[in-house]
Amino acid sequence: MESLDQLLIQASARIDEADDLEILASLESELVGKKSFIASTRRGLGRLPSEERPIVGAQVHEVQTRLQQLIDDRRAVLQREAEDRLLEQDRVDVTIEGYEPPVGMHHLLTQTVDEVVDIFTSLGYRVASGPEVELGWYNFDALNTPPTHPSRLESDTLYVEYGDSSDEMLLRTHTSPMQARYMEKHDPPVYVVVPGRTFRADALDATHSPVFFQIEGLAVDEDITFGDLKGTLAHFAREFFGSERKIRLLPHFFPFTEPSAEMHVSCFACDGSGCRVCSGSGWIELMGCGMVDPNVLEAVGYDPQRLSGFAFGMGAERIAMVRHGVNHIKHFYENDLRVLRQFS
Repeated sequence: MESLDQLLIQASARIDEADDLEILASLESELVGKKSFIASTRRGLGRLPSEERPIVGAQVHEVQTRLQQLIDDRRAVLQREAEDRLLEQDRVDVTIEGYEPPVGMHHLLTQTVDEVVDIFTSLGYRVASGPEVELGWYNFDALNTPPTHPSRLESDTLYVEYGDSSDEMLLRTHTSPMQARYMEKHDPPVYVVVPGRTFRADALDATHSPVFFQIEGLAVDEDITFGDLKGTLAHFAREFFGSERKIRLLPHFFPFTEPSAEMHVSCFACDGSGCRVCSGSGWIELMGCGMVDPNVLEAVGYDPQRLSGFAFGMGAERIAMVRHGVNHIKHFYENDLRVLRQFS
């Protein structure tokens, strides 16, 4: 009985000093486990006189219960402390500035094409698209381009199948084939804008690439005049380059328009006084345009006596270079993040 009392006193102090769950588990095995003094005393109860067994047995049970309670209480304390340490390690300081992952952006050419398309769709134009591998008839013949035209030479055009115009296939040299394709399937009036990639056998230099984006526009209706063309392009120039911009149309030649013109816009950098951007002229060449040739209307079954129209085509790279001061077309295709991030 005295040994049990002494064990309870000594064990209580040892349990309070245990500062680790593993130490406490080892101490529990020593105090109340199968090889403990408590266990050996319980096994020896049968050797005691019968009148002493209940007294000693009750004392053993009380001491064991008390020790187990002290151990459980201490374990609960140590577990809470361990959890607190884990929580402290995982604590998030909400006052620290958070990490912002880089956000993607549209490429400058995509931004340019989208803005141009938005300008014309706001006027009621529809957006159309067509195949990049095109038939020679749509790329040339339907657009009043004869077999003898120099643009049909292999030095200028990238052919997939070269032969007679009836079966030759090529990478389209412009988005203008959609003029014929669209008019074949739609009755007038026609107001359509066609963005897309085009291909030519050009050497890469500051302003030319064998692959580039073009945006074609076509309007066909009754009583359309050259004045409608000029007014439409003047509206585009003001919307894209600024409200003070002016345009001028200089005579030119394209097989599928007659009369044809080159459109120039007053320089937005110097307001027409002359600078490096406009090479001192005060004007920037921007696109080709003109009235749809009657032969193009006849080729798709339209009546040129009743209908008239205009068409225009611009390079997305060209107008992006002019607007943003990009000095080489290669910057659009090299995927240099230093360049791309400037237009985010």
